[in-house]
Amino acid sequence: MEIILKEDIIGLGFKNDIVNVKSGYGRNYLIPQGKGVIASPMAKKILAENLKQQAHKLAAIKAEAEKKAEALNGVALEIAAKVSTTGQLYGSVGVNQIAEELKKLGHDVDRKIITMKDAKTIGDFVALVHFHKEVTVEIPVKVVAENADELKAAKAAEDALKAAPVVEAAPVEEEVAEEEAPVEE
Repeated sequence: MEIILKEDIIGLGFKNDIVNVKSGYGRNYLIPQGKGVIASPMAKKILAENLKQQAHKLAAIKAEAEKKAEALNGVALEIAAKVSTTGQLYGSVGVNQIAEELKKLGHDVDRKIITMKDAKTIGDFVALVHFHKEVTVEIPVKVVAENADELKAAKAAEDALKAAPVVEAAPVEEEVAEEEAPVEE
């Protein structure tokens, strides 16, 4: 089923794109939510005419997206999160934290246009910000341990336990319980 999108949907397409979707997805979600219309021949002609009339507006929208993207070039994020002694995060770092960190830096970016696989360990990741269908910015994200001092102390204690000599305890004599003979009457 062909659908003309009325708004940007990450992973599917952008506004005014004609996309093929399964009929259930189109009829039960996209059309009732107002996110798309059926791409009939008449709807396609109307879309082509509207795009021709809006060409200069679309150029301005793309220029604005490029301006926002230029402001984000060179931005790198470092997000601190609580980590267990095994290096796993308690929870994960996702697009909500990315949007919050960008807002702290003065960049107002909607979390809906950011994509990133959730970070569940410490390390380096890449977040993509989709300003326009032709303008995407990659933002390097470094997830670090918030409780690094506690991790170092736990690691030092663990290493000390491994390095300590093992002392075997002297065998303890077990008391043998005397069996009572059954009493016959």
